[in-house]
Amino acid sequence: MYVCGPTTYNYFHAGNARMFVVFDMIRRYFMYKGYEVRYVQNFTDVDDKIIQRGNLEKMDPLALGQKYIDEYFKDAQALNILPATVHPKATEHIPEMIEIIQGLINTELAYEVDGDVYFAVDRFSGYGKLSGRTLEDMKAGARVEVDERKHHPMDFALWKKAKPGEPAWKSPWGMGRPGWHIECTAMSLKYLGAGFDIHGGGGDLVFPHHENEIAQTEGYLKGQTFAHYWMHNAFLTINQEKMSKSLNNFFTTRELLEKNPGEVIRFYLLGTHYRSPLDFNDENLGMAQKGLGRLQTSVRLAQQALDRKGSAKNEELEQELFKAAQEARESFEKAMDDDFNSALAYAALFELAKTMNGYGQEHPVFSEGLAKAQGTLIELGGVLGFDLLHPAQRQVENEEMLAKVMEIVLQIRSKSRQKKDWEMSDFIRDAFKAQGIIIEDTPQGARWNIKKF
Repeated sequence: MYVCGPTTYNYFHAGNARMFVVFDMIRRYFMYKGYEVRYVQNFTDVDDKIIQRGNLEKMDPLALGQKYIDEYFKDAQALNILPATVHPKATEHIPEMIEIIQGLINTELAYEVDGDVYFAVDRFSGYGKLSGRTLEDMKAGARVEVDERKHHPMDFALWKKAKPGEPAWKSPWGMGRPGWHIECTAMSLKYLGAGFDIHGGGGDLVFPHHENEIAQTEGYLKGQTFAHYWMHNAFLTINQEKMSKSLNNFFTTRELLEKNPGEVIRFYLLGTHYRSPLDFNDENLGMAQKGLGRLQTSVRLAQQALDRKGSAKNEELEQELFKAAQEARESFEKAMDDDFNSALAYAALFELAKTMNGYGQEHPVFSEGLAKAQGTLIELGGVLGFDLLHPAQRQVENEEMLAKVMEIVLQIRSKSRQKKDWEMSDFIRDAFKAQGIIIEDTPQGARWNIKKF
């Protein structure tokens, strides 16, 4: 798999985060199914935007790029994104890019003008096959700057002549730097070769980036297939508008992480099928936190039961748990096999958690069935990138504080009942129920739990 990485001139925004999390999930599922996955995700560390930002901050562009590469890994770790097998940087692969560009010139698919090199789109017969656009349509709707030196308005730069003060490398066409598209071609071919399985990225990369990648790569390879499958996630929107830096309506992932645990952000991003638009909403993010908390609570309560002495005697409940674990795995795999439908996969996890919670209420002691169900829930959650057994520290602290508060609440309620103050007892029960916390009276005493789905 080759997945386009960030252009390193800022912290990556939440729209980028969706792409990184989605393809990390896909990678994890392949690993769960027994595949050996070679996963390549690049860093574009030389680009117009990096140079502009470097000038603005009075910082060397290459140093700026490295700064935000380092910051990427911090945010990616917070989102529990596995490091790629290889994280190549564009600036470390200039010789490979020059070799490909020269090959395209040799076959007359590219041409040099005053130190710039352009790809000739009308000489590649398959141009437009990914996006479904024709050259005529592109020319009519082109928003590119008019450059009389180009043979066709849609010809794109493979190599850019150096400007004063910009990073530059030696080439047969003079000092300069690569264009954006050629970078991914060079790095994907080096680490995966021609005809690799999956090329992924955000929906905004279909055109022109991925379309241009196909043209220059298959042109260079003389017709060999570049990548067999192209996968793109839909946009993350803000108030129904695409989240993007150009529209200045984006949140950086770093900003989100200052207010929310990374696992909650991840849970939110995977709660909708990756090819469906996802609108950012604080309310929905809060619902994601509650949903993840319910799964973590189910695992925690099951662990408490498993740690108790004694053994289960209700064989019917035991078999129900074994059956629930198997059905959850089958439903989970069916959802993920159907184009990685993480939203339906969530449903399988919640259904299993519901069964586990019911068992804990009926027979809260160790059982092999409960251990099987809990293990299945933890494993399948892990496939999606969630550690349900060890939630983030903030969540642990919140749960510990809630447990202490509820212990006091139950003591107060117990004293009310001893005094036959049923009105106060019922008021406490109903007030907490309205907030999603269920208080139940049992022969062994009162207990509380988070309301289940």
